[in-house]
Amino acid sequence: MNMANGQEDKQEITRLLDRWVAGERAVLPELARILYPQWKRMAQAYFRREQAGHVLQATGLVHEAYMALADLRPRGFESRREFNALVGRLMRQILVDHARRVRSAKRGGDVPHTTADAALDVASLRAEEFLVLDDAIGRLGEMNERKAQVIELRYFGGFSLEEVADTLGVSVATVYREQRMAEAWLGRAMGA
Repeated sequence: MNMANGQEDKQEITRLLDRWVAGERAVLPELARILYPQWKRMAQAYFRREQAGHVLQATGLVHEAYMALADLRPRGFESRREFNALVGRLMRQILVDHARRVRSAKRGGDVPHTTADAALDVASLRAEEFLVLDDAIGRLGEMNERKAQVIELRYFGGFSLEEVADTLGVSVATVYREQRMAEAWLGRAMGA
């Protein structure tokens, strides 16, 4: 993609977002068509860090995020950056919901476990870790929303430092510093 096409896409995204917020729900498929490669990259970034055999896949995560967007009542966005952050939060919420379902299925009440449950046991261990992480990010967000956003965008959105800086409207140095502080805080919070 050359620079002119990239600028045209940015302008088109802005126009489509404005129309969507104004109540034109029919523009969402066009918005998704333009943003799909970015959303897919965000989802793939998460799954690169997951162990093989995860039930969810990047394409499914993108489709679930799209469906969640379709169900949302659009609100005004200051910029495309806010919209990208929203998509990252939706993906994280989908993954949290999935982890909760895995944990719930693993607990299974009085249902006897068989050897076929071994895969579910492994998945539930990851689900537990993910839920602990989600809880810690939530607590971090209560103390410092931007640090939590940096973590969401970097780890769940797969954004580069430069993309996070652009999305949040801060310098790359600020993103780097806040990510390091957030990681240290999360490490302590999760170790407790």
